[in-house]
This record gives sequence, structure tokens and C-alpha cells, in this order.
Amino acid sequence: MARSQRRSKRKYTGKKYKHFRKKRKRELEGPRIDTAIATEKKKKQRAMGGNFKLKLFATQFINVTDPGTNKTQKVRILGFEENIASKDLNRRHVLTKGAVVETELGNVRISSRPGQHGVLNGVLV
Repeated sequence: MARSQRRSKRKYTGKKYKHFRKKRKRELEGPRIDTAIATEKKKKQRAMGGNFKLKLFATQFINVTDPGTNKTQKVRILGFEENIASKDLNRRHVLTKGAVVETELGNVRISSRPGQHGVLNGVLV
């Protein structure tokens, strides 16, 4: 069954809404992008209105900003630290916004959405 981004079937009270139409193509949800630490793999995907999104499936590098000096540089990811978004994502070492990775400069918290933006940006912790 297709996953949809339409409203919930139930109201906040628990009562069901009346169905007045079927699912629409524009309401379909795309597959999840679980970004991993590996050789770089990107994909360009068409979005609503003819726009494009870059999907980042895997990468080995991250753009790190040092808040003290306000300098940004591209560094290699050495390892995965934690992902507080979910236990499952943490167990599978999936990179999402808010995940912490170990780099040559130290621990970095990811500030971009790699499945939506196609790039990995982070801030030194």
C-alpha cells in the first residue's frame, strides 16, 4: 500500500473523518533516504513544480563550521557517534539532522538534511 502525506483519518477526539475522495498522486510519500558513511552517492530527483531535490545516499566528507572562528572547511568523517532522533537510526548509523559524527577536527553535529539538501553540513560541538 502506498504511503501518503494526507491528513489523519481521525480527529483529535478520536472520531473518524468522512471519506470524500481517494488518494492523489501529489500526496504520495517518497521512500526514506538513509544516508550512510561510504563512498559518495547522490541522486537528482524531480519535485513539485518542476523543481529538483538532491538525495544524498552516502558520503565520506562533511562541511564543518567552527563557531569560535566562523571558518568552514571540508573534512573526512572518521566514525559515527550517535543519532538521538531514534534508537533504530542510531543502531544502523544513519546520518540525519542532529546526528553526531567524529571527524579530524572533533565531534560535529549535523545541521543540514542530507536526504533533502544533498549535502552534509555540520557545526563543531
